[in-house]
Amino acid sequence: MRIAALLSLLLLSFTSIAQTTVNVYSFRQPFLIEPILKTFTEETGIETRVVFAKKGLIQRLKREGQLSPADVVLTSNFAKLMQLKQEGLTQAYGLNGIEENVPKQFRDSEQQWLALTKRVRNVYSSKERQGKLNINYEDLADDKFKGKICTRSGKHPYNLGLIASMIVHNGEAQTKQWLKDVKENLARKPQGNDRAQVKAIKEGLCDVSLGNSYYLGKMLQDENQIPWANAVELNFPNQDNRGSHINVSGVVIAKYAPNKAAAQQLLAFLTSDKAQSLYAKLNMEYPVNPSVEASTLVKSWGEFKEDSISLEKIAAEVPNALKLVDEVKFDL
Repeated sequence: MRIAALLSLLLLSFTSIAQTTVNVYSFRQPFLIEPILKTFTEETGIETRVVFAKKGLIQRLKREGQLSPADVVLTSNFAKLMQLKQEGLTQAYGLNGIEENVPKQFRDSEQQWLALTKRVRNVYSSKERQGKLNINYEDLADDKFKGKICTRSGKHPYNLGLIASMIVHNGEAQTKQWLKDVKENLARKPQGNDRAQVKAIKEGLCDVSLGNSYYLGKMLQDENQIPWANAVELNFPNQDNRGSHINVSGVVIAKYAPNKAAAQQLLAFLTSDKAQSLYAKLNMEYPVNPSVEASTLVKSWGEFKEDSISLEKIAAEVPNALKLVDEVKFDL
């Protein structure tokens, strides 16, 4: 069943809740979510009420328990999707037909979470000192990059996801050695966010960095950061083998959602062509819905091969990834 048909059925089935409000807890920023939710309300008549926060929403859900007003939780990375499920704060979304909009790789096998957008963990390189690179993540351990790498904390979810994927592909021992060697190649202690690493390349502090691709688009939208973006090349790693590592933003239905039927409608809408196009346009992320194209700017960065490994396999190795980061004292 096409998701549009599914949404239509839901609309017919739940006309009695047309005035229901969906309560959303969002780790994602207002500039991205508000236009999408506004469109949802225009199409369904269902209002939304959103609590935005970068931190603390999971603790809030736990504290509120059965009295929580939250129906839906939007996350900015898959680590929080896994945490929500592991801590028993989700319930099955129960949307038959959703597989046409969200490939199996990006769905929980127990229907506890859905991915909504894809983020690629890229390698940025100095246009002036390195140029465009044909590079693997494994190459960052090479002596030729000694003193030339910048990165944010190894404990950040974006890096933990990458390290976990390397454990899946290369094993724990090999990944630990890779982390040791990358640490030896760092130009400075891990610090800042992904954009701070590109700024450091512009300032000549390092030549390469790890960073999600959509940050390049965000820097190009900020006149103060355009010089940073113009100083780097965007490289998709591991194109001759397994493909580039993919992280995701996603969504769950809260365990005690007071308005589950309306929450289901919101999830169906968020994976629809219209909402996925808005995600692509507003934040330069890759749509998880295979029928929706990336934005014009993102497409200009070129096609690439994705790592097809399931997020569940990566998630299982995240605790080991964190252990390795501590064992090699990556951030110290």
